[in-house]
Amino acid sequence: MENLKLSDKHKGILQKLTQGLKDVYQEELVSIILYGSAVSGNFVDKYSNLNLLVVLKNTDIEVIKKSSKLTRGFKLSNTLFLTEDYIANSIDIFTIEFLDMQENYFVLYGRDILKNIQIDIRNLRFQCEHELKAKLLKLKQAYLSLNNNILALRGLLFASFTSLLHILRNTLRIKGRKPPYLKHEVLKELALEFKIDICVWEKILSAKNKEIKLSGREIEQLFISFVRDLESVADIVDKL
Repeated sequence: MENLKLSDKHKGILQKLTQGLKDVYQEELVSIILYGSAVSGNFVDKYSNLNLLVVLKNTDIEVIKKSSKLTRGFKLSNTLFLTEDYIANSIDIFTIEFLDMQENYFVLYGRDILKNIQIDIRNLRFQCEHELKAKLLKLKQAYLSLNNNILALRGLLFASFTSLLHILRNTLRIKGRKPPYLKHEVLKELALEFKIDICVWEKILSAKNKEIKLSGREIEQLFISFVRDLESVADIVDKL
């Protein structure tokens, strides 16, 4: 854990969580794996979560419930309970999620069950296409139902930006590129590969980070351009 670029506070949280899970599950526990920004070095206090993959021999509700008090006690933690069989049988439909885990992870306890996972890149294309098209439909439906509520539109834009950037980052893998981790760098790569209007996306990111303020007119125009770019990317991914 010494190699992790985390504060002593967060390392202490991880140690307590790890020991607590070991005490609760004992021989039922296969491994505890930290993944995401806490491993990549991009963890931000107050905003980032400590993402944990807890692999158990059995993940029935009664089993997971045993650690509910423990995990609720650490608000910064986001804990996912899976079995090895579930992982093996779900790689094809959760390709994005497992690729992201495999990219940045650290084994806190037990076996390294992510190391030898084989992921078919074709499944990644299918998932990205599905996610993009599904979210596009929802965005258009939500836009029509907001009835010119600019505050609600701004919330929809910011929330959608984060989730969709996560998907779009993985479309770069389909194009044979290793995606960067920082959002600004991801936007640059997307602009090169898919010709998105990077000025629009950077403006949304700046506003989301409270670096700039947007007028109601700007919010609506950014939303329209954002959706237009997404449709273009979805069409390209469909043809890959």
